[in-house]
Amino acid sequence: MRRLTAICAASAGVALLLTGCGSSDSSGDRTVTVSGTGKVQGTPDVLNADLGTEVSAGDVSAAVDQANAKAKSITDAMVTAGAKREDIKTSDLSVQPTYGPDGHNITGYRATNSMHVAVRDLPKASGILSAAVQAGGNDTRISSVAFGLEDNTKLLSDARARAFDDAKSRAQQYADLSGLKLKKVKTISENGSGTTPTPMYKDVAPSAAPNINLEPGQQTVTFTVTVAWDLG
Repeated sequence: MRRLTAICAASAGVALLLTGCGSSDSSGDRTVTVSGTGKVQGTPDVLNADLGTEVSAGDVSAAVDQANAKAKSITDAMVTAGAKREDIKTSDLSVQPTYGPDGHNITGYRATNSMHVAVRDLPKASGILSAAVQAGGNDTRISSVAFGLEDNTKLLSDARARAFDDAKSRAQQYADLSGLKLKKVKTISENGSGTTPTPMYKDVAPSAAPNINLEPGQQTVTFTVTVAWDLG
């Protein structure tokens, strides 16, 4: 008998493989392998912010003490505004010398105390960041703010179902074009999933009268799956 092998590619990530031992064969040697993608959007349930304080002083001890005091004020203000203390953690501490115009003589020291805060009660997020800016004053630094999804279980399940349906639809089309019927599933391979974050700010310096407006928007969960079917 003569073996027939044909490979067709309709788009990136989609492959068709047909193999068989004659047109009368129904043992399942003919297969079609297709990748499908599913996307689902959902409302974020957490805001992640990286912020802290940066101060300058004439000596190391004074710089560190002032940075620590400011960081404590920022933390306490955020807790008062509704953040949970256990959701605030120190992320970075640093002390660097500052130099004069000649670039050689040390004129003082700059200390930073940075922290990460996760806000799960989103209606309070704007007030929490505003409280942080007010407590830290001109020494406050906000390096990044982004909405995210901590619990994406339902969205991921929906995206997975859509990815499978997409793969099945593609496979059915190839079966129809080949004059064959789509039969049982042979293999399923998950290629991965991901969530597109919603960044808000980067390297933001506070104004004298902070009024931080936050819009959570939508998060997109994407899932890709590769499925092989028997053809008959």
